[in-house]
Amino acid sequence: MFRSEYADVPAVEEPIHEAVLGCAAERGDTPALIDGVEGTTLTYAQLDTFHRRIAAALAEAGVRKGDVLALHSPNTIAYPAAFYAATRAGASVTTVHPLATAEEFGKQLRDSAARWIVTVSPLLQTARTAAEIAGGIREIFVCDQAEGHRSLLDMLGSTAPEPDVDIDPAEDVAALPYSSGTTGVPKGVMLTHRSIATNLSQLEPLLPMGPGDRILAVLPFFHIYGLTALMNAPLRQGSTVVVLPRFDLDTFLGTIEKHRITSLYVAPPIVLALAKHPAVDGYDLSSLKYIVSAAAPLDAELATACSRRLGLPPVGQAYGMTELSPGTHAIPLDAENPPPGSVGKLIPNTEMRILSLDDPAKDAGVGERGEIAIRGPQIMKGYLGRPETTAAMIDEDGWLHTGDVGYVDAEGWLFVVDRVKELIKYKGFQVAPAELEALLLTHPGIADAAVIGVYDSDNNEVPHAYVVRQPTAGDLTEGEVMQYVAERVAPYKKIRHVDFIGGVPRAASGKILRRELRERL
Repeated sequence: MFRSEYADVPAVEEPIHEAVLGCAAERGDTPALIDGVEGTTLTYAQLDTFHRRIAAALAEAGVRKGDVLALHSPNTIAYPAAFYAATRAGASVTTVHPLATAEEFGKQLRDSAARWIVTVSPLLQTARTAAEIAGGIREIFVCDQAEGHRSLLDMLGSTAPEPDVDIDPAEDVAALPYSSGTTGVPKGVMLTHRSIATNLSQLEPLLPMGPGDRILAVLPFFHIYGLTALMNAPLRQGSTVVVLPRFDLDTFLGTIEKHRITSLYVAPPIVLALAKHPAVDGYDLSSLKYIVSAAAPLDAELATACSRRLGLPPVGQAYGMTELSPGTHAIPLDAENPPPGSVGKLIPNTEMRILSLDDPAKDAGVGERGEIAIRGPQIMKGYLGRPETTAAMIDEDGWLHTGDVGYVDAEGWLFVVDRVKELIKYKGFQVAPAELEALLLTHPGIADAAVIGVYDSDNNEVPHAYVVRQPTAGDLTEGEVMQYVAERVAPYKKIRHVDFIGGVPRAASGKILRRELRERL
């Protein structure tokens, strides 16, 4: 068993809106949120007032403790106000992918038993159709303006009394994000006020933020990584969040330059762009102090290439999952020479086991690969309405089995290798797709890559690569790709097939959607 070397922090026994915005009023005119496209600014004092007035209006409309409100929006400066207003009114917030189809949205509404929707006018028709599919929706609000729907902007003038809701931080669900569905049916992850707020406190010793820091929020708030690293954490610590609705490379780079962004919390595809894309050279990124990558494995060589190009300290990594609120590991910002490829060290109050892949009842030793299991206050309450699925993931002793394969070195640094269910088993040998993907990305002619296991005519599972050529790669061939890999890996890890594609399908978090690649076959 591995324990954090950091001192324990007290559990945060506060509703999430108090844990994050408890000091907002006294921060006054300090910018809390800036629209990276339009330049509109919300100060901390305004954010405090606005979310309280919206909470009052929601309560007057009928939102009560125990209700579920669906927040269906791209990143905007209104998103945090809507989220904290809903929790202050006593609701749980289920966050919805803004690109979800009406059918997908409708399933989430029905599964979560949502009664209210907050959306934006460009997505209103999808929300209306989803509400019809699900049934039971009492009202659809909009963040901007739309005929026939009450707007959060109008709610700012509400004279209703501010709701005074008795919230039990340990039991009441604050956020109900849905797992990505890359390995199964999307499930509602019940995250309590205490689990989310305590996780913020756990992360602070390793990833401190504060006034003067400018965080660029380009990863989506609806995903737990964005919700924590780009919304809850910086607003709790008094930083300024510059918000972009989606990732466009030139807009992203221009925003860093214009707003003098100091800190980036991103996923590996953005690190890849910063390391390889020629457009990067056209912008002044000198304000950046550090970059942290999470949500999917980041190759050590790619991280090094990015940091060298930008003249920054090594790109740090962090590790977690939605079911862990989400963080368990991070590379401390003050770490000197952390080992390349590591996702960091255990954060406070967190324990870990590495379970043998051959016998899960046994623990793997230092340096040995196994399934990562976590225990700590940040563990989810469970999957909504799925007690059996919850019990299969969290054992009787409170260990959450992540499904990730990793190992720990003698200094306590964790390295994540792959997913248990995504390991390719070739004639008894285990092949990690992430390892081959990282190697493929070192080829100068390859812009992106993904690897899955497929069965050959002899019923052996073999690595099959999907490769995106660099625009300058010309006629890079299957044979050249296969030879490049074969010269650098053991024979059982060789790529046996290559397909060239226009882009690797990824979730909003940056994770490769291997299911979609399998469906192509």
